[in-house]
Amino acid sequence: MPILKQPGARLVTRAFAHVAAGAAALLLSANAWAADPQVSLKTSMGEIVLELNQEKAPISVNNFLQYVKSGFYKGTIFHRVIDGFMIQAGGMDEKFHGRAVRKPIKNESTNGLSNAPYTVAMAREANPDSATSQFFINVGDNTGLDYPNMGGGYTVFGKVVKGQDVVDKIKGVLVDDIHGMENVPVTPVVIKSVTLLKDDKTVK
Repeated sequence: MPILKQPGARLVTRAFAHVAAGAAALLLSANAWAADPQVSLKTSMGEIVLELNQEKAPISVNNFLQYVKSGFYKGTIFHRVIDGFMIQAGGMDEKFHGRAVRKPIKNESTNGLSNAPYTVAMAREANPDSATSQFFINVGDNTGLDYPNMGGGYTVFGKVVKGQDVVDKIKGVLVDDIHGMENVPVTPVVIKSVTLLKDDKTVK
């Protein structure tokens, strides 16, 4: 299970530690978000469209797209939700069963992209090069997750370009401790489909 350690806090193994919402989001350079692939996540609470930054995070984007194209994410859930911090998905289904994952990838957190609100990043274990399928969408200004913090930082590889309102709905759901995990939505938030958008369907 990917883990996260809050600066100055003990290491947590079953849950992301809470990071308080910071100041306003850092502005990302327009150049950093050139024409890049977009992926539609259709969830039980609405659609989220992610734009992936191939230039800044080629390894992470390629890895994510491999999972998208294989249908891996269909039927998985947002299994950890912490308002003011992040919403995490991509690891298990509604019955909390995991799925076979690809080989871990190299951390790209030195790419200059910050864990600002509505950016998407790879979840990982303590080893910075341990990310596989799980990802999270930042819902706070989580610059404390940027390189070199947190034992190497967390790789941002995209941003939400449509459905920020859906992200906001998800971050506000009721959560509880379920199956030994903290901050699990009481009503499952299910990813029904994940699709790589064709050019005529992308958000302009």
